[in-house]
Amino acid sequence: MPLDEALERLLAQAAPTLGAETVPTFDADGRVLARDVVSGLAVPPCDNSAMDGYAVRAADCAAPGTVLDVTQRIAAGGIGAPLAPGSAARIFTGAPMPAGANAVVMQEDTQALDGGARVRIDAPPASGRSVRLAGEDVALGAVVLQKGERLSPASIGLVAGIGLNDLTVSRRPRVALMATGDELATPGAVAPEDLPPGAIYNSNRYFLNALLRRAGCVVTDLGVVPDRADATRQALQAAAREHDLVLTSGGVSVGEEDHVKPAVESLGTLDLWQVAMKPGKPFAYGRLRRAEGGQAHFIGLPGNPVSSFVTFLMLVRPFLLRLQGAVDVAMPSIAARADFTLAKADKRREFLRARRNASGGLDLFPNQGSGVLTSVHWADGLIDHPAGATIAQGDTVRFIPFSELLA
Repeated sequence: MPLDEALERLLAQAAPTLGAETVPTFDADGRVLARDVVSGLAVPPCDNSAMDGYAVRAADCAAPGTVLDVTQRIAAGGIGAPLAPGSAARIFTGAPMPAGANAVVMQEDTQALDGGARVRIDAPPASGRSVRLAGEDVALGAVVLQKGERLSPASIGLVAGIGLNDLTVSRRPRVALMATGDELATPGAVAPEDLPPGAIYNSNRYFLNALLRRAGCVVTDLGVVPDRADATRQALQAAAREHDLVLTSGGVSVGEEDHVKPAVESLGTLDLWQVAMKPGKPFAYGRLRRAEGGQAHFIGLPGNPVSSFVTFLMLVRPFLLRLQGAVDVAMPSIAARADFTLAKADKRREFLRARRNASGGLDLFPNQGSGVLTSVHWADGLIDHPAGATIAQGDTVRFIPFSELLA
């Protein structure tokens, strides 16, 4: 199945049904808005000065060297009197413009005279110079943020600027993370020198937990489930009761020790997909019935660590964002220069681990194997490389920065 089709089918299952909750604006970074944010005021609320200087009528100082009487001083938070013709007001950044004034001359273009009682204007201003107009940032009644937007530090600042202390956002998805496999060891439980033959440390559990949290989820770590049919079924059944999604890596196959597939099928439905992407071919989506009614989503990822990592970014992350009501779940990419050669084409769409170099091009990690987690750590993004194509040095490729996918 092409990756785009797999993503389309997965997103079709991600109806945003989590409900909404109110959170302090201060703590809303990364959350998805459940309703539009409408401004109850204009920002700025009145015309104000963009810098320290003198508020004037532009027509009063059309010629360089004009001298005006300074009749008042206006600081931020203060209110000045109407400006009389032929006079100036000493004004500071953010202070409201006095009625009648239509420009600000920055203090570097002036010379204070008679101890500040008068001012010489050396650079006559045009009307509107250095004036922030009322509502030029946000108009009264404007929709400043829309339902389905994921909040960023900038958008939180925007919300605070219109005086909102609370926001209505989608509830965080509750995700149960579990692994299967008697060969999996937990770091800290067994020292490297005591690792039994055939055993491996469970790296997937650790990076999946981090990826889920970055996608806005509340994670329950269920650890490693024993390779037994009854234990697998019980773990899935219990996880479905309290969670919106149950996520596993590995074990969704047809071997005698792969108990996840029959367990999920006995508790609900399972759809196994062979996705035409490298790394990451095997993928499973299903639903687990709850005894008290309703269903939980189930996703099974490949067991190889790089396959699991990349498949999460390409499929699970957009699914989780859509589940929270996010409208934009696309993978932002940029055009970049390949500073390497890839002579062998693959029949699958590849996601190559690459890193930007000092000259602005991309270097390729030498070992692109699906078990080489070092490649993901070394890289700062993925090259989205079409099936059946090669890359010559200097070619333009599509690069997806991790900074976007892991935000």
